[in-house]
Amino acid sequence: MDPTRSLRTALAADVDALRQTGLYRRLRRFDSLQEPEVTVDGRRVVMLSSSDVLGLSRHPRVVAAAMEATARHGCASGSSRLIAGNHPLYEELESALATFKGAESALVFSTGYLANIGLIPALVEEDDSVFSDAFNHASIVDGCRLSRARVEIFEHGDPQSLEDALGRRDGARRKLVIVDGVYSMDGDLAPLPDIVALCKRYGAWLLVDDTHGTGILGERGRGTAEHFGLAGRIPIEVGTLGKSLGSFGAWVTGPRELRDALVNHARGFIFTCALPPAALAAALAGLRVIQEEPEHRHRLLENTRYLREGLQSAGFRLGPSQTHILPLFVQDESRVMPFCEALLDAGVFAQGIRPPTVPPGTSRLRLCAMATHSKAHLDRALEAFDSVGRRMGITG
Repeated sequence: MDPTRSLRTALAADVDALRQTGLYRRLRRFDSLQEPEVTVDGRRVVMLSSSDVLGLSRHPRVVAAAMEATARHGCASGSSRLIAGNHPLYEELESALATFKGAESALVFSTGYLANIGLIPALVEEDDSVFSDAFNHASIVDGCRLSRARVEIFEHGDPQSLEDALGRRDGARRKLVIVDGVYSMDGDLAPLPDIVALCKRYGAWLLVDDTHGTGILGERGRGTAEHFGLAGRIPIEVGTLGKSLGSFGAWVTGPRELRDALVNHARGFIFTCALPPAALAAALAGLRVIQEEPEHRHRLLENTRYLREGLQSAGFRLGPSQTHILPLFVQDESRVMPFCEALLDAGVFAQGIRPPTVPPGTSRLRLCAMATHSKAHLDRALEAFDSVGRRMGITG
């Protein structure tokens, strides 16, 4: 058989299988992106699925910084950082991130995925053990696999399950515990005080992915550690520049020795192109806005409260979220995407989430309010949810 024909046949069969199981995915067209209202597949709708929850990607200071950096330095770095791409903006951003997180140093990566698959194998290897929460992000899962360390999965958010796992592997050469600060699909928090205590008791290192906590939680928006009064007590943190900071890229903070080790060992850092100057300048401006304009964070939390209470009053079942991420579960999993499409027709974009992103039987709509939503935006969205939910029999 012709190889190209064989390839087409095999891939078509794979895609057909996804269609039959209801797990087929497709790309939607967004003619406008991070705004309270967006145009999706030609329809103007209220956006409830953006991770740019503070709206900083369109903040005047952030946009101006990106434009100025592009005008001065061009559109691309043109190299990896270790060859010719280590622009001075990197040093300025990394210094600001380290200060913000109360760490000795920071290192910027090109994406959050590259950060985790570079960071974890640089810390542990075959003779070591990793203890990973069952709901950790896919980038953490893949980083654990690439490390070749022995991986112990403990029950989600369960300190006792973690302690049992640590006890089983107490003789490991190195022990690394990894959790998300805020879980991206459920919006709940890792029980960091208990986990910090366990790590101290068992001599384990702790890595917290604070992608969804940074810029939002804590008195000054410094993230999950600050929220729990643990600032300065988390050895290693990782997160992205593309959520609350309104830019693109990722960061790791920790001791100076960690930064040196990553520059020399993290393949996700070494073998990729450096970020363009615009992304670095935008992230730096976003970080300054978070510290100097707390009203964005306050408005997000108020909008989240309003949306949560409105959905609960309408009879929807929400997960145990403690943050701005609201999972809305649909009892009949086969109706998740029809519900998503019906909401789109009614003027709301709320993306349905299905396996393998979430475990089987837990499909949901993942909702996020934005600081830039007005009360009128949220009222329109709640009216659509109530109407569509009743029509489809999802609520009473």
